[in-house]
Amino acid sequence: MEKNKELEQVIEKKFLTPSRFALEIEKIVAEEKFNYIDAICHYCEINEVEVESVAKLVSKPLKEKLKWDATQLNFMKKTSRAKLPI
Repeated sequence: MEKNKELEQVIEKKFLTPSRFALEIEKIVAEEKFNYIDAICHYCEINEVEVESVAKLVSKPLKEKLKWDATQLNFMKKTSRAKLPI
């Protein structure tokens, strides 16, 4: 049982997983004061990774944060119908 756990840890250190990717992005957002969109671009630039290739690593919570950033920056239309227009 311990060998499986050790193997999992080695794999996670060597390869990027969605959870590890999300942690890295959260760390950049907290330290650099970037929004999530800029944090992902910054991560890709630093690690010399294509932005398109990290799409598979974006978890659902991270996707929601990206969507929120995009609506705040007017990159996407606001979809919430619960708010009254003021």
